[in-house]
Amino acid sequence: MVGGKRLVATILCLVAVVGSNRANAQATGPLKLGVLTDMSSLYADNGGLGSVVAAQMAIDDFGGSVLGRKIELIAADHQNKADVGGVIARRWIENENIEAILDVPNSAVALAVQGITREKKKLFLATGAATSRLTGDECSQTGIHWTYDTYALSQGATKAVSKLGVKSWFFLSADYSLGAQLEADSRKVIDAEGGKVVGSVKHPINTPDFSSFLLQAQSSKAEAIALADAGGDFINAVKQAGEFGVTKTQKLVGLLVFIADVNSLGLPSAQGLILSSAFYWDLNDDTRAWSKRFIDKTNKVPTMIHAGTYGAVMHYLKAAAAAGSVDGPTVASKMREIPVNDFMTKNGKIREDGRLIRDMYLFRVKKPEESKYRFDYYQLLATIPGDEAFKPQEEGGCPLVSKK
Repeated sequence: MVGGKRLVATILCLVAVVGSNRANAQATGPLKLGVLTDMSSLYADNGGLGSVVAAQMAIDDFGGSVLGRKIELIAADHQNKADVGGVIARRWIENENIEAILDVPNSAVALAVQGITREKKKLFLATGAATSRLTGDECSQTGIHWTYDTYALSQGATKAVSKLGVKSWFFLSADYSLGAQLEADSRKVIDAEGGKVVGSVKHPINTPDFSSFLLQAQSSKAEAIALADAGGDFINAVKQAGEFGVTKTQKLVGLLVFIADVNSLGLPSAQGLILSSAFYWDLNDDTRAWSKRFIDKTNKVPTMIHAGTYGAVMHYLKAAAAAGSVDGPTVASKMREIPVNDFMTKNGKIREDGRLIRDMYLFRVKKPEESKYRFDYYQLLATIPGDEAFKPQEEGGCPLVSKK
C-alpha cells in the first residue's frame, strides 16, 4: 500500500510538472489574437481582409510585443454560419491558445462566439457585429462591444428620417438576428416619434433577387422602406429598388450602411441616403491621417469596422500591458478602467455591460456633383453624443449590471 501511494504521488507530481511546463510555455510563447470575419461573402468589404490589415497596423504601432511576448495575428472565414464560427472559436481557444477574438461581422456568429469566450474566459472584441444583445441578455464579463450596435443605428437614421416628417414605414429585413434586432430597435423609435409600421417582410441572407420583397414594400405605399440588412444584401436591395422605380415614390432608409456599400453603389445610386456611422475617414485630421495609411496598404476606403478593429486591438494591448497579464477577466477589467482615446474615439468609456460609449454621427450621402475627390461621399449632419446614442445599460437586461 505504501508503495502504491508513492506511485500515485509520483504520477500526480509528474502531471503537475507537465501542466506547469505547458502553462509556462503558453505564458512565454507568442500572444495570439484571432480575426474571425467574412472573407468571401456579403460582408467581406466591410470587414474581411481590411480587418486583418487594421489589426496588424495596431500591433505594429504598439511595437509588435507585449509583456515580453511577440504578438501573432491569425485569421479565418466564418462563412456567415454560426456553427462554423463556433467551431473555429473553440478550436482557437482550446488548441491554439488564442487570447482574444476580433471582428465577427455577423450577429448570429457573434452571439455564438460570445457564448464560447464567456465560458472560456477569453476576450471577445466585437468590432463587426451589430446586435445590441451582446450587451443585453447575452452580455459577458470578457465581451466588449466596440464599434456600433442596432440601438445606436436606430437612434441615428430612423429618428432623423422620422423627424423629417415620414410617418409610415415598411421593413425589409434580413432573416436572422441582425435584421430582427435592427427592426425591433427601429420600431421602438418609430412608435416614439408617432409613426406607424404598415408592413414588413423578411428576406434570406445573401439573396440575389429582391423583386418579390420590393413589390410587397411598393404595394404597401409606405412613405419609407427601412432596409434592416447590410453589405451585399443592402447593395442589391438599393440597386433593384432603383431598377423597379421604387425610389420614385418611396424613400429608402438604410439602417446599417457602410462606406464600402456606398462605394460599390456609386453616388448616382446612393445619393441622398441618410445614415448613421461610428466613423468617417474624412471627419478630421486624425481620421484622415490613419485612413491614408490604410488606403495606401489596401487601396480601399476604411469602414467603421476597420477603424474599430484597430482601436480595439490597441486598447486591448494597452490594458494587457497595464495589467501585467493576459488573463481574460483581468484584461477586460483593465479595459473598462482605462479611457479609450485614439483617432476614432475621444474619451470613450467601456461600461459594466461591455458597451463602449463613444459618439456616433449622422451623415447624408452627397450628390455626384458635390464630391470633390476620391471617397468624398458624406456630409456630416449631426454628432450624436454617446450617452444619447446607446441604450442605457439599466434598460439592456445585462445580468452583470449592478442593481442600484
